[in-house]
Amino acid sequence: MSDSLITKQAIALGLKTIMNQKSFDKITISDITKSCGLNRQTFYYHFQDKFELLNWIFYNEVITVFTDGLSLDNWQDNLFNMLEVMENNKNFYQNAISQSFQDEFTEYLIEISIELFCTIIDNLVGNQQINQEDKRFIAEFFSFGVVGLIISWAKTGMKKSAEKMIKQISTVVNDCKAYAAKRYIEENLNL
Repeated sequence: MSDSLITKQAIALGLKTIMNQKSFDKITISDITKSCGLNRQTFYYHFQDKFELLNWIFYNEVITVFTDGLSLDNWQDNLFNMLEVMENNKNFYQNAISQSFQDEFTEYLIEISIELFCTIIDNLVGNQQINQEDKRFIAEFFSFGVVGLIISWAKTGMKKSAEKMIKQISTVVNDCKAYAAKRYIEENLNL
């Protein structure tokens, strides 16, 4: 592991530690550097501001966990791993998501989810053609639903376990896939 990465992780840990006691909006760069035992110059060498640091933490702790090798076969496992990371750092993620960064985090998750749902739709329809506009609409519909649930779950205290969340999300997605396949078969048999 490079020295730069070690330093970034130390700074991130400093922010996470403080966010267990203070809201993100009230945290200063001085608070962060005191918490991790580094100086301001070191902080600014690695991050432009506390928002960039927050982005870096989200990307490295949550987004990469979800997107790493993401496929139709493992999306549920990846989503569970992402929710588990958030659950294990509950105070930090609740605090962070309730801040202005929520919009960026939400948009990024939606973008990834849309791509995943488009692939699911392509696999469901097989050789049949689907209007690209319709496919995009369906993918957005499911993406906004799933991501909205995750954000709501985090903002309201993560009362359900990550395991229960993934079971509920998977059930809805899989039931919709089964319904779509059944409908497709019925429509094509009636032709």
